Amino acid sequence: MNQIGAENQTSITIDDAMSESNELDSCYNCFQHFVTNGFSKIDESSFEGDIIKTSFFSSLSRNPQISYRTKIVAIHKNSNTSQCWKIRAHSFGVYAKAVADTRGGDANIKYAWYGASKNEICETVMHGFSWRRHSISVSPAKHGLDSVLCSGVDGSGVRHLLLCRVILGKQEVVREDSSDQFHPSSMDFDSAVDDISSPTRYIIWNTHLNYNILPCYILSFEAPPYLSGLTEPKTIKPKTWITFGTLISILSPFLDHSQRASLEEQYTNYLEKKITRPQMIQRVRAIAGNQLLSAVVKLYTNKEIQVSSSNRGDAAGSEINDAARLLGTIYSSMMQPA
Repeated sequence: MNQIGAENQTSITIDDAMSESNELDSCYNCFQHFVTNGFSKIDESSFEGDIIKTSFFSSLSRNPQISYRTKIVAIHKNSNTSQCWKIRAHSFGVYAKAVADTRGGDANIKYAWYGASKNEICETVMHGFSWRRHSISVSPAKHGLDSVLCSGVDGSGVRHLLLCRVILGKQEVVREDSSDQFHPSSMDFDSAVDDISSPTRYIIWNTHLNYNILPCYILSFEAPPYLSGLTEPKTIKPKTWITFGTLISILSPFLDHSQRASLEEQYTNYLEKKITRPQMIQRVRAIAGNQLLSAVVKLYTNKEIQVSSSNRGDAAGSEINDAARLLGTIYSSMMQPA
């Protein structure tokens, strides 16, 4: 299973080769939006990145078939120094102190996950939660699955979660059918939960969104396509993967020197994690051309060239030669007038 996960990150399928470039670029554009609005990318292996990653996967532990097939793509930290965000952070601190003074010295501040569509996440990154017209539901740090299920898939198959600090203060229990409630039932409460002893969701009232919740991190991840169903389909159509290294070797005879050099440079950047997998696919397409790339991957998929794990070294060379010979036939037909 680990081998499959690694293969997915260093390989390409016919779906990747034939997908529209704007879809492949959407993840990159989304990250650019985060950075433009004051969120800086942090390394997963850093101290805080490792804590966030561990917390995220721990929150999915009750559904191992999902957590095992989920991969973190990027983590962005709120580093916004604009006057607007400074005011939001200051308001959060002032309100936290006010709640603590009212509730016996404890503002009951927690971390919580918030899942939504890419557009909603982008709006929140720009404007905070104040643009929302309704109360919002967030998940406790150890119950992230509910927020994961609320997250939307963008054009490149990536989902996004906000990790926020929330001021809960004194909580009241609300029923599932209380969606029309948008403020505490009395001044004795600051927020709401579904269960006092073991909450799986916190409710931040619409009247408190300007100062009760502060986005701190954005976690971007890839999850199984059957995520919304929570049960894995009985049959999944298998995909044949072609590694980027093999793909480049097959493409090389059909490219000029500058194209080959550019392809090798992009592959090096990818291996060094300077570019993402969607970006790598897009750049291979830009260099080789959609028609040639699609023909290569489609051919590879249809022929189902297999590599024996017991003799991988010899098989890899044979694999490249066989695919290149077969590709010649297809490439010649591609060049013929219609």
